[in-house]
Amino acid sequence: MGAALGLGQRGRGRTAPNPNVGCIITQNGRVIGRGWTQPGGRPHAEAMALDQAGGDAAGATLYTTLEPCAHVSPRGPACSDLIIAAKIARVVIALVDPDARTCGLGIAALKAAGIAVAQGAGADAARIGMAGFLTRQALGRPYVTLKLAASIDGQIALASGESKWITGPQARAHSHGERARHEAILVGRGTLVADAPMLDVRLAGLEARSPRRILLSSTGDAPSGWQVLRTPADVATLDAVNDVLVEGGARAAAAFLAADLVDRLLLYRAPIIIGAGKAAIGDIGLADLASAHGRWRLDDQRMLGSDRLDVYHRTRG
Repeated sequence: MGAALGLGQRGRGRTAPNPNVGCIITQNGRVIGRGWTQPGGRPHAEAMALDQAGGDAAGATLYTTLEPCAHVSPRGPACSDLIIAAKIARVVIALVDPDARTCGLGIAALKAAGIAVAQGAGADAARIGMAGFLTRQALGRPYVTLKLAASIDGQIALASGESKWITGPQARAHSHGERARHEAILVGRGTLVADAPMLDVRLAGLEARSPRRILLSSTGDAPSGWQVLRTPADVATLDAVNDVLVEGGARAAAAFLAADLVDRLLLYRAPIIIGAGKAAIGDIGLADLASAHGRWRLDDQRMLGSDRLDVYHRTRG
């Protein structure tokens, strides 16, 4: 299942509105098929792995990070039907698919065909790995990550506006890798005017994974090739987007935080002190300190050269 989860991450940021599923097929302790959801959502991970396994799939065990789909689509057959036809003996599933077209139906079809089914292996990791799809299903909007690159004292620029570069090359490379895992990237008008950002992925081999560019602006106008959202809540209207990366600036960050639409926070901190400058986040409307506590859970910390990355997740009910 760990290998299947890793394969699923290859598709993150490219499979919406479908989930980024990973699949492994084993026979007698040997891997005979690997698959992950392809760009645009098809082929599905199971279909890819079964195609690779071919006739050797009979009697094998299939590991998948999400329940195999049970609905036939104009774009392809139901994966549960493909698994049954391939005579797979056992299926191990991390998560039940929350999509009403499949939820429980794929598992029921497999069991009805005499296939042994196990559930729950790697479930926690699968929830993290497919957070975009799962958030879409549960809340009707994409999963939102807010990225901040700041000094020790929380500044993102000098008072003059100079901000290149706060962090070093390793942190910047990591942030480009994050861009490649999102279908869309958003900045506010202030950042657009001040920095004219390209918002592309500048890592060798990943240039084609540059996300769609979104501008948060109440005026409604944007450069060619950009899409405009007037409010943070409008992220729910983005088509074929599971994961959105908010990159700046302070007003856009504050707007998403005030609307409680940030699910994950990437905080890159450089070992510098700026003093009087431009704060990373504007006013988010907190009425008291008590309401600020208990909202964020630290899930990861690492050094990227001389910079530190802290990863937080929003704690919800």
